[in-house]
Amino acid sequence: MSTKDFVEKDYYKVLGVPKDATEAEIKKAYRKLAREFHPDANKGDLKAEERFKEVSEANDVLGDPKRRKEYDEARALFGNGGFRPGPGAGGNGSFNFDLSDLFGGAQGGTQPGTGAGGFGGGLGDVFGGIFNRGGTGTRTQPRRGQDIESEVTLSFTEAVHGATVPLRMSSQAPCKVCSGTGDKNGTPRVCPTCVGTGQVSRGTGGGFSLTDPCVDCKGRGLIAQDPCEVCKGSGRARSSRTMQVRIPAGVSDGQRIRLRGKGAPGERGGPGGDLYVVVHVDAHPVFGRKDDNLTVTVPVTFTEAALGGEVKVPTLGGPPVTLKLPPGTPNGRTMRARGKGAVRKDGTRGDLLVTVEVVVPRDLGAQARDALEAYRKATADEDPRAELFQAAKGA
Repeated sequence: MSTKDFVEKDYYKVLGVPKDATEAEIKKAYRKLAREFHPDANKGDLKAEERFKEVSEANDVLGDPKRRKEYDEARALFGNGGFRPGPGAGGNGSFNFDLSDLFGGAQGGTQPGTGAGGFGGGLGDVFGGIFNRGGTGTRTQPRRGQDIESEVTLSFTEAVHGATVPLRMSSQAPCKVCSGTGDKNGTPRVCPTCVGTGQVSRGTGGGFSLTDPCVDCKGRGLIAQDPCEVCKGSGRARSSRTMQVRIPAGVSDGQRIRLRGKGAPGERGGPGGDLYVVVHVDAHPVFGRKDDNLTVTVPVTFTEAALGGEVKVPTLGGPPVTLKLPPGTPNGRTMRARGKGAVRKDGTRGDLLVTVEVVVPRDLGAQARDALEAYRKATADEDPRAELFQAAKGA
């Protein structure tokens, strides 16, 4: 809907309600007319379809207290399409003119402060005060900055304990030469297509419409009269900056972290975009990771596994812990050291999962060989593969 509709269309008349109608009265009138002229109830009736669109449009304005106030102010200022300059204007105190001149902005090379009535770029500045749409600079709607995605590579220890790392980013930011206006002189004009909103609506039938970014101003609401040579009238230029980013403890490889408001700066007071950081984690020569738990493989001797004993186990960045091996510990058994893993989101820690690996000596001294020969004779009647062959026969 253009600003022109606020002046020329009598939405109260469309809904058949008085100007002082309450919200409830407006809602009741709309529902009644919507049911009467709905396209599903009037198939093929183009007049009913147009009437339904008018009713829906009127309800969109009058049903919203904020937009209704704007509409009433516009109608009061430009009642029935006639501009009322007040006493001293001559005649009966009012005169009419083509409203297309109002909303077209400065045309034919007219400079600000010149033209009919001395309004220069049309009455965009007047409407800017009412609808926050016209005029220049901060009167147009704020725009949120773009989201930025970056990558960072951490060591295994940094990922577990957290780290603050410098991150260099390149993004679009307000052009410093033209202060983000896109105009060399800092005086862009309001886009006549979207009337400074940066958006245009297109009908989809049935009284519904979709809003798209304005193609003429690329969603900015402003068009440079003398484009800035650096940003080519876009108001945005490539900017590089380095910031310190805190990576929380416990991040995993491939995780995507969102930092709100740390992306590209917004325009005209709009909020900054978000920064998304994809984390890559280098492998560790000793420790591994399984969810919130750390993993480590610890070699033990045959006698430690067979007879039991105590073994020291390293931890990541802390003192070693001592684990007790029960007699007869098999190769590949996993034991747990609680609270020695990675940091969770709630601040608690996962565990350290210790896997036992029985080491077989390659070279034996004479005394060790004699001891093992004696052990083999003492256990000659034991066959560790007996159950294996029995299971194979029964399968």
